[in-house]
Amino acid sequence: MHKKHWIVLFFLGLFILACKKDNPIKEEIEQFLGFQKPANFPEPVYKLANNPVTKAGFELGRALFYEPRLSRNNTITCGSCHIQSSAFTQHGHDVSHGIDDRLGTRNSPPIMNLAWNKAFMWGGGVYDLDLQPITPITTHEEMDENLENVLRKIRALPKYTAMFKGAFGTEEVTTARFMKALSQFMLMCVSSNSKYDKVMRKEAGASFTGDEQAGYTLFKEKCASCHSEPLFTDGSFRNNGLGISVINDKGFYAATLIETDKYKFKVPSLRNLQYTAPYMHDGRFLTLAGVLEHYNSEVQATPNLDPLLSQNGKLGIALNSDQKVKITAFLNTLNDVEFINNKMLSEQ
Repeated sequence: MHKKHWIVLFFLGLFILACKKDNPIKEEIEQFLGFQKPANFPEPVYKLANNPVTKAGFELGRALFYEPRLSRNNTITCGSCHIQSSAFTQHGHDVSHGIDDRLGTRNSPPIMNLAWNKAFMWGGGVYDLDLQPITPITTHEEMDENLENVLRKIRALPKYTAMFKGAFGTEEVTTARFMKALSQFMLMCVSSNSKYDKVMRKEAGASFTGDEQAGYTLFKEKCASCHSEPLFTDGSFRNNGLGISVINDKGFYAATLIETDKYKFKVPSLRNLQYTAPYMHDGRFLTLAGVLEHYNSEVQATPNLDPLLSQNGKLGIALNSDQKVKITAFLNTLNDVEFINNKMLSEQ
Protein backbone atom coordinates (compact mmCIF):
# COMPACT_ATOMS: atom_id res chain seq x y z
CA MET A 1 0.00 0.00 0.00
CA HIS A 2 1.20 3.50 -0.79
CA LYS A 3 2.86 5.34 2.10
CA LYS A 4 0.33 8.18 1.84
CA HIS A 5 -2.51 5.69 2.35
CA TRP A 6 -0.87 4.37 5.52
CA ILE A 7 -0.64 7.90 6.90
CA VAL A 8 -4.32 8.56 6.14
CA LEU A 9 -5.35 5.27 7.80
CA PHE A 10 -3.19 6.03 10.85
CA PHE A 11 -4.83 9.40 11.49
CA LEU A 12 -8.27 7.97 10.73
CA GLY A 13 -7.64 5.34 13.39
CA LEU A 14 -6.63 8.00 15.90
CA PHE A 15 -9.80 9.94 15.14
CA ILE A 16 -12.00 6.86 15.69
CA LEU A 17 -10.26 6.07 18.97
CA ALA A 18 -10.63 9.65 20.14
CA CYS A 19 -14.36 9.53 19.47
CA LYS A 20 -14.89 6.57 21.77
CA LYS A 21 -16.51 7.74 24.99
CA ASP A 22 -14.14 6.03 27.40
CA ASN A 23 -10.92 6.38 25.47
CA PRO A 24 -7.89 7.99 27.14
CA ILE A 25 -7.02 9.87 23.94
CA LYS A 26 -10.31 11.73 24.19
CA GLU A 27 -9.61 12.39 27.85
CA GLU A 28 -6.38 14.14 26.91
CA ILE A 29 -8.08 16.14 24.17
CA GLU A 30 -10.85 17.28 26.50
CA GLN A 31 -8.69 19.10 29.01
CA PHE A 32 -10.28 20.08 32.29
CA LEU A 33 -10.01 23.84 32.53
CA GLY A 34 -11.03 24.22 36.15
CA PHE A 35 -12.88 27.26 37.44
CA GLN A 36 -13.20 29.97 34.79
CA LYS A 37 -14.59 33.42 35.58
CA PRO A 38 -17.10 34.49 32.91
CA ALA A 39 -15.98 37.63 31.10
CA ASN A 40 -19.04 39.61 32.23
CA PHE A 41 -18.84 38.53 35.91
CA PRO A 42 -16.98 40.24 38.78
CA GLU A 43 -14.15 38.59 40.67
CA PRO A 44 -15.40 35.72 42.86
CA VAL A 45 -15.49 36.17 46.62
CA TYR A 46 -14.60 32.52 47.31
CA LYS A 47 -10.88 32.17 48.08
CA LEU A 48 -9.89 29.85 45.26
CA ALA A 49 -6.24 30.03 46.29
CA ASN A 50 -7.16 28.01 49.39
CA ASN A 51 -9.01 25.37 47.38
CA PRO A 52 -8.08 25.45 43.69
CA VAL A 53 -10.44 23.41 41.54
CA THR A 54 -8.68 20.41 40.04
CA LYS A 55 -10.06 17.68 37.81
CA ALA A 56 -9.61 15.05 40.53
CA GLY A 57 -11.07 17.29 43.22
CA PHE A 58 -14.05 18.22 41.08
CA GLU A 59 -14.77 14.58 40.18
CA LEU A 60 -14.57 13.59 43.85
CA GLY A 61 -16.93 16.42 44.76
CA ARG A 62 -19.35 15.37 42.03
CA ALA A 63 -19.34 11.78 43.27
CA LEU A 64 -20.01 12.96 46.84
CA PHE A 65 -22.78 15.31 45.68
CA TYR A 66 -24.65 12.34 44.22
CA GLU A 67 -23.72 9.92 47.04
CA PRO A 68 -26.71 8.64 49.07
CA ARG A 69 -24.45 7.59 51.96
CA LEU A 70 -24.41 11.22 53.04
CA SER A 71 -27.87 10.57 54.50
CA ARG A 72 -28.79 8.48 57.55
CA ASN A 73 -30.49 5.65 55.64
CA ASN A 74 -28.45 5.98 52.44
CA THR A 75 -31.38 7.16 50.32
CA ILE A 76 -30.98 10.94 49.93
CA THR A 77 -28.26 12.73 47.99
CA CYS A 78 -27.53 16.42 47.57
CA GLY A 79 -28.91 15.91 44.08
CA SER A 80 -32.25 14.71 45.48
CA CYS A 81 -33.21 18.28 46.43
CA HIS A 82 -30.93 20.02 43.93
CA ILE A 83 -31.82 18.57 40.53
CA GLN A 84 -29.76 19.76 37.57
CA SER A 85 -32.66 19.93 35.10
CA SER A 86 -34.30 22.36 37.54
CA ALA A 87 -31.16 24.49 37.87
CA PHE A 88 -30.30 22.45 40.97
CA THR A 89 -33.59 23.13 42.77
CA GLN A 90 -36.39 20.71 43.67
CA HIS A 91 -38.83 21.85 41.00
CA GLY A 92 -42.51 21.64 41.82
CA HIS A 93 -42.10 21.38 45.59
CA ASP A 94 -42.97 24.41 47.69
CA VAL A 95 -40.62 23.15 50.43
CA SER A 96 -37.88 20.55 50.25
CA HIS A 97 -38.64 16.85 50.68
CA GLY A 98 -35.95 15.01 52.61
CA ILE A 99 -35.30 11.68 54.28
CA ASP A 100 -38.33 9.47 55.01
CA ASP A 101 -40.28 12.01 52.91
CA ARG A 102 -40.03 14.57 55.70
CA LEU A 103 -40.95 18.11 54.75
CA GLY A 104 -38.65 21.03 55.35
CA THR A 105 -39.81 24.57 55.97
CA ARG A 106 -38.21 26.30 52.98
CA ASN A 107 -37.91 25.97 49.24
CA SER A 108 -34.70 24.37 47.95
CA PRO A 109 -32.51 27.21 46.63
CA PRO A 110 -30.62 26.74 43.36
CA ILE A 111 -26.96 25.79 43.35
CA MET A 112 -25.36 28.18 40.88
CA ASN A 113 -22.74 30.91 40.89
CA LEU A 114 -21.89 30.19 44.53
CA ALA A 115 -18.34 31.47 44.09
CA TRP A 116 -19.88 34.96 44.27
CA ASN A 117 -21.93 34.33 47.45
CA LYS A 118 -20.94 35.73 50.83
CA ALA A 119 -23.80 34.07 52.73
CA PHE A 120 -25.81 30.92 52.13
CA MET A 121 -29.36 29.66 52.60
CA TRP A 122 -32.57 31.67 52.74
CA GLY A 123 -32.02 32.63 56.36
CA GLY A 124 -28.25 33.03 56.34
CA GLY A 125 -26.16 31.74 59.22
CA VAL A 126 -23.46 30.15 57.02
CA TYR A 127 -20.79 32.38 55.52
CA ASP A 128 -18.33 29.89 54.03
CA LEU A 129 -19.15 27.54 51.16
CA ASP A 130 -16.83 24.93 52.67
CA LEU A 131 -19.10 24.74 55.73
CA GLN A 132 -22.48 24.95 54.02
CA PRO A 133 -23.02 21.17 53.46
CA ILE A 134 -23.00 20.57 57.23
CA THR A 135 -26.50 22.04 57.48
CA PRO A 136 -28.35 19.75 55.05
CA ILE A 137 -26.40 16.68 56.19
CA THR A 138 -27.30 17.18 59.85
CA THR A 139 -30.79 18.69 59.55
CA HIS A 140 -33.55 16.33 60.74
CA GLU A 141 -35.83 17.05 57.76
CA GLU A 142 -33.07 16.72 55.17
CA MET A 143 -30.37 14.03 55.51
CA ASP A 144 -30.56 13.48 59.28
CA GLU A 145 -26.99 12.22 59.55
CA ASN A 146 -23.79 13.32 61.27
CA LEU A 147 -20.39 13.93 59.74
CA GLU A 148 -18.67 11.20 61.74
CA ASN A 149 -20.97 8.56 60.28
CA VAL A 150 -20.70 10.01 56.78
CA LEU A 151 -16.91 9.90 56.84
CA ARG A 152 -16.94 6.37 58.27
CA LYS A 153 -19.14 5.18 55.39
CA ILE A 154 -16.99 6.97 52.81
CA ARG A 155 -13.75 5.53 54.22
CA ALA A 156 -15.14 2.01 53.87
CA LEU A 157 -15.35 2.32 50.08
CA PRO A 158 -12.12 1.74 48.10
CA LYS A 159 -13.53 3.92 45.33
CA TYR A 160 -13.39 6.95 47.60
CA THR A 161 -10.03 6.33 49.22
CA ALA A 162 -8.56 6.20 45.71
CA MET A 163 -10.38 9.39 44.71
CA PHE A 164 -9.24 11.23 47.85
CA LYS A 165 -5.67 10.21 47.09
CA GLY A 166 -6.02 11.49 43.54
CA ALA A 167 -7.45 14.79 44.74
CA PHE A 168 -5.37 15.47 47.84
CA GLY A 169 -2.27 13.27 47.61
CA THR A 170 -3.11 10.66 50.26
CA GLU A 171 -6.03 8.34 51.02
CA GLU A 172 -6.89 10.18 54.23
CA VAL A 173 -10.59 11.11 54.36
CA THR A 174 -10.99 14.16 56.60
CA THR A 175 -13.80 16.60 57.21
CA ALA A 176 -11.82 19.42 55.60
CA ARG A 177 -11.07 17.41 52.46
CA PHE A 178 -14.65 16.18 52.25
CA MET A 179 -15.96 19.75 52.41
CA LYS A 180 -13.40 21.14 49.98
CA ALA A 181 -14.25 18.46 47.42
CA LEU A 182 -17.95 19.30 47.61
CA SER A 183 -17.06 22.97 47.23
CA GLN A 184 -15.04 22.22 44.11
CA PHE A 185 -18.09 20.64 42.50
CA MET A 186 -20.41 23.46 43.54
CA LEU A 187 -17.95 26.12 42.38
CA MET A 188 -18.15 24.63 38.90
CA CYS A 189 -21.94 25.08 38.82
CA VAL A 190 -21.63 28.36 36.95
CA SER A 191 -24.59 29.66 34.98
CA SER A 192 -23.33 32.29 32.56
CA ASN A 193 -24.51 31.37 29.07
CA SER A 194 -28.02 32.74 28.93
CA LYS A 195 -29.18 34.99 26.11
CA TYR A 196 -28.61 37.95 28.45
CA ASP A 197 -24.97 36.95 28.96
CA LYS A 198 -24.36 36.58 25.25
CA VAL A 199 -25.86 40.00 24.58
CA MET A 200 -23.76 41.58 27.33
CA ARG A 201 -20.62 39.96 25.93
CA LYS A 202 -21.60 41.18 22.45
CA GLU A 203 -21.37 37.69 21.01
CA ALA A 204 -22.11 37.31 17.33
CA GLY A 205 -25.83 37.19 16.54
CA ALA A 206 -26.95 37.89 20.12
CA SER A 207 -29.51 40.65 20.55
CA PHE A 208 -32.68 41.37 22.51
CA THR A 209 -36.08 41.55 20.89
CA GLY A 210 -38.03 44.77 21.26
CA ASP A 211 -39.99 43.45 24.23
CA GLU A 212 -36.86 42.05 25.88
CA GLN A 213 -35.05 45.37 25.52
CA ALA A 214 -38.05 47.27 26.88
CA GLY A 215 -38.24 44.78 29.74
CA TYR A 216 -34.54 45.25 30.46
CA THR A 217 -35.07 48.99 30.75
CA LEU A 218 -38.02 48.48 33.09
CA PHE A 219 -36.07 45.92 35.10
CA LYS A 220 -33.23 48.36 35.71
CA GLU A 221 -35.76 50.96 36.84
CA LYS A 222 -37.93 48.79 39.07
CA CYS A 223 -36.02 45.65 40.12
CA ALA A 224 -32.26 46.12 39.93
CA SER A 225 -31.88 47.78 43.34
CA CYS A 226 -32.05 44.30 44.89
CA HIS A 227 -31.48 42.05 41.88
CA SER A 228 -28.31 43.65 40.58
CA GLU A 229 -26.48 42.51 37.47
CA PRO A 230 -24.87 40.25 36.44
CA LEU A 231 -25.70 37.82 39.26
CA PHE A 232 -29.21 39.27 39.63
CA THR A 233 -28.95 39.40 43.40
CA ASP A 234 -27.11 41.78 45.68
CA GLY A 235 -26.72 38.97 48.23
CA SER A 236 -28.52 40.94 50.93
CA PHE A 237 -31.32 39.91 53.29
CA ARG A 238 -34.57 41.84 52.94
CA ASN A 239 -38.23 41.75 53.88
CA ASN A 240 -40.15 41.90 50.61
CA GLY A 241 -43.60 42.22 52.13
CA LEU A 242 -44.79 38.64 52.10
CA GLY A 243 -47.53 37.78 54.55
CA ILE A 244 -46.17 36.08 57.68
CA SER A 245 -46.37 32.31 57.18
CA VAL A 246 -48.33 29.86 59.33
CA ILE A 247 -45.09 28.65 60.93
CA ASN A 248 -43.98 32.25 61.54
CA ASP A 249 -40.60 31.79 59.86
CA LYS A 250 -38.58 34.80 61.01
CA GLY A 251 -35.83 34.34 58.45
CA PHE A 252 -32.49 36.05 59.04
CA TYR A 253 -33.45 36.78 62.66
CA ALA A 254 -32.87 33.12 63.58
CA ALA A 255 -29.20 33.56 62.65
CA THR A 256 -28.58 37.01 64.12
CA LEU A 257 -31.20 37.44 66.90
CA ILE A 258 -31.34 41.09 65.87
CA GLU A 259 -34.88 42.43 66.03
CA THR A 260 -34.55 44.39 62.80
CA ASP A 261 -33.68 41.18 60.92
CA LYS A 262 -37.07 39.58 61.53
CA TYR A 263 -38.81 38.40 58.35
CA LYS A 264 -35.83 39.13 56.16
CA PHE A 265 -34.73 36.49 53.66
CA LYS A 266 -31.89 36.30 51.20
CA VAL A 267 -32.51 38.03 47.88
CA PRO A 268 -32.49 35.19 45.32
CA SER A 269 -30.91 35.32 41.90
CA LEU A 270 -33.38 35.73 39.04
CA ARG A 271 -31.39 33.49 36.73
CA ASN A 272 -33.05 30.33 35.39
CA LEU A 273 -36.54 31.17 36.64
CA GLN A 274 -38.03 29.00 33.91
CA TYR A 275 -36.71 25.93 35.73
CA THR A 276 -36.96 26.86 39.41
CA ALA A 277 -40.66 27.34 40.25
CA PRO A 278 -42.22 27.67 42.76
CA TYR A 279 -40.82 30.95 44.02
CA MET A 280 -39.96 32.69 47.32
CA HIS A 281 -38.43 31.13 50.43
CA ASP A 282 -41.54 29.04 51.06
CA GLY A 283 -42.50 28.37 47.45
CA ARG A 284 -45.79 30.21 47.77
CA PHE A 285 -45.93 31.48 44.17
CA LEU A 286 -46.29 28.96 41.36
CA THR A 287 -45.75 31.43 38.51
CA LEU A 288 -43.79 34.55 37.64
CA ALA A 289 -47.11 36.27 37.07
CA GLY A 290 -47.91 35.63 40.72
CA VAL A 291 -44.58 37.09 41.81
CA LEU A 292 -45.03 40.25 39.77
CA GLU A 293 -48.58 40.72 41.04
CA HIS A 294 -47.30 40.40 44.60
CA TYR A 295 -45.02 43.39 44.06
CA ASN A 296 -47.74 45.29 42.23
CA SER A 297 -50.61 44.90 44.70
CA GLU A 298 -49.99 42.40 47.50
CA VAL A 299 -47.03 43.75 49.49
CA GLN A 300 -47.85 43.82 53.20
CA ALA A 301 -46.48 46.24 55.78
CA THR A 302 -44.93 43.52 57.92
CA PRO A 303 -42.25 44.42 60.50
CA ASN A 304 -38.95 45.50 58.90
CA LEU A 305 -40.44 45.87 55.42
CA ASP A 306 -37.73 47.00 53.02
CA PRO A 307 -37.97 50.79 52.51
CA LEU A 308 -37.80 50.32 48.75
CA LEU A 309 -41.26 48.74 48.94
CA SER A 310 -42.81 51.62 50.85
CA GLN A 311 -42.34 54.83 48.91
CA ASN A 312 -44.44 57.99 49.20
CA GLY A 313 -47.02 56.26 51.34
CA LYS A 314 -47.58 53.47 48.80
CA LEU A 315 -46.67 49.81 49.17
CA GLY A 316 -45.05 47.75 46.43
CA ILE A 317 -43.88 48.49 42.90
CA ALA A 318 -46.51 49.70 40.45
CA LEU A 319 -46.63 47.48 37.36
CA ASN A 320 -49.27 47.61 34.65
CA SER A 321 -50.09 44.65 32.40
CA ASP A 322 -47.83 45.75 29.56
CA GLN A 323 -44.90 46.29 31.91
CA LYS A 324 -45.37 42.82 33.39
CA VAL A 325 -45.28 41.26 29.92
CA LYS A 326 -42.08 43.07 29.02
CA ILE A 327 -40.31 42.39 32.32
CA THR A 328 -41.23 38.71 31.94
CA ALA A 329 -39.78 38.73 28.43
CA PHE A 330 -36.52 40.07 29.81
CA LEU A 331 -36.44 37.61 32.72
CA ASN A 332 -36.74 34.79 30.20
CA THR A 333 -33.43 35.89 28.68
CA LEU A 334 -31.78 34.81 31.95
CA ASN A 335 -32.55 31.13 31.38
CA ASP A 336 -29.43 29.10 30.66
CA VAL A 337 -30.22 25.87 28.83
CA GLU A 338 -26.52 25.00 28.58
CA PHE A 339 -26.25 25.01 32.37
CA ILE A 340 -29.09 22.58 32.99
CA ASN A 341 -27.78 20.25 30.26
CA ASN A 342 -24.08 20.38 31.11
CA LYS A 343 -23.14 16.70 31.32
CA MET A 344 -20.05 17.50 33.33
CA LEU A 345 -22.36 18.43 36.23
CA SER A 346 -24.57 15.35 35.91
CA GLU A 347 -24.38 12.16 37.93
CA GLN A 348 -21.87 9.86 36.27
